[in-house]
Amino acid sequence: MKSNVYFMDFRSRRKKENKRNKIMRLFDAVETSSVISKGDLTAVKLHFGESGGDGFIRPIFVRPIVDKIKEAGGNPFLTDTNTLYSGSRKNSVDHLNTAYEHGFTPHVAGAPIIIADGLKSGSFETMELGLKHFSIARIASDIVNADAMVVVSHFKGHEMAGFGGSIKNIAMGCAPAIGKRDQHSTRPKVDDDKCIGCKACVNVCPEGAIKMHDGKAFIHEGSCIGCGECLTVCPVQAIELDQWGSEARDFIEKMTEYAYAAVKGKKGKTIYFNFLMDITPDCDCVPWSDAPIVPDIGILASTDPVAIDKASLDLVNSEPALRHSMLHDRTCGESECECANDHFKAMRKGTYGELQISYGEEIGLGSSDYELIKL
Repeated sequence: MKSNVYFMDFRSRRKKENKRNKIMRLFDAVETSSVISKGDLTAVKLHFGESGGDGFIRPIFVRPIVDKIKEAGGNPFLTDTNTLYSGSRKNSVDHLNTAYEHGFTPHVAGAPIIIADGLKSGSFETMELGLKHFSIARIASDIVNADAMVVVSHFKGHEMAGFGGSIKNIAMGCAPAIGKRDQHSTRPKVDDDKCIGCKACVNVCPEGAIKMHDGKAFIHEGSCIGCGECLTVCPVQAIELDQWGSEARDFIEKMTEYAYAAVKGKKGKTIYFNFLMDITPDCDCVPWSDAPIVPDIGILASTDPVAIDKASLDLVNSEPALRHSMLHDRTCGESECECANDHFKAMRKGTYGELQISYGEEIGLGSSDYELIKL
C-alpha cells in the first residue's frame, strides 16, 4: 500500500495561498486529529541552526505548525538535542542562546524550547532494538517521554549522509551525544597528495585528533569520534571517507536504525514536514550557508518518514542545477555516470544517501512506495 505524501509548491498570487496558510492546509491533510490527542505533550523536533548559518527553517514557518497542534488539543514544545562536535549548540545553555538568536522565542514560534537531552547531553533512555548494528539505542529522554511528535526538517545535502531530511533529523537529532557517537562509525582519511597544510581541520576538530606531520594533516583513529567536521571545512577535499564505502554504508545504516529507535514508541503519533527550500549542499550544523543547489520546490507532509524523504529526493533530482552552486561545479555531465540522476552523489561521490530509503524500508521504518498528492 502506498504512503500518502502531501505537497504544496510555492506559487502564490493571493493571501489564501501564502506559506503560512499552505502549512496549515498540509497539517489538516495528514489527519492530525488521529495523531495528536487532547493534552498530548507534543515535541516539535527541528534544527535551530548553527550560529553563522541561515539555512534553518524560519520560526515564522514553525508557528503555524505550533498553532495547529494547539488547535488539535496538543501541548507543544520545540526541541532538539545537543551536538557531539564543538560549536554553538554543545550544551543546553549555548543551544538555547543560539535558538533565541535565530528567532525561536515563545513570542515568535508560539511554544517554549526544551533541549531534550539535558544540560550536558546526559539525559536519555535506552531503547531495545535488536537490529543489524544495534541491540539498543540511546534516545533523549524528553523525546521518549513526549506523547506525540511533529518532525520539521529542512531537506538539504550532507557531507556524510548524502542528504538530510526526516530520517536524519530523528536519527541524529533525537540522540544524545553518546547516541550520536554510536552512529558516527566513519573514520576519515587524509590524502597527502591533496592536503595543502592549511590546518582548517586541525582547528575545527573537537577532540584534537588531527595533528600536522611534515606539513600535512594526519588523523589519529584512536582519538577520532567520526563527527565529520573536518570533511566540511577542507577547502581542497583532501579528507575523504574510505574508498570502498563500507564505513560510509555502515554509517547510513546505523543512522537509520537510530531513526527507527526514535519513533519506536510513537507508532501513529508522528507527523513529518520536509521543507524543500534553500536546498544547500551542507547540513545546517555548519556555521555558514552555501548557495542553494536547485530552485525552491515546496513543502511536503506525511506520516511516513521513508516516503517523505523518497518523495523529497525525487523532487530535488528532477530540478536543474543552479549556476554558481556547488552542484553546478561538481556535475560531470556524463549521462552514464552513477551521479547523473542523483544531485547529492554528484556533489559527494563517496556518500550513499539512498540507503536511508532502502534500509529504512527493510527494517520497517516506512515505505518507499508513495503517492504524491498535490493540494
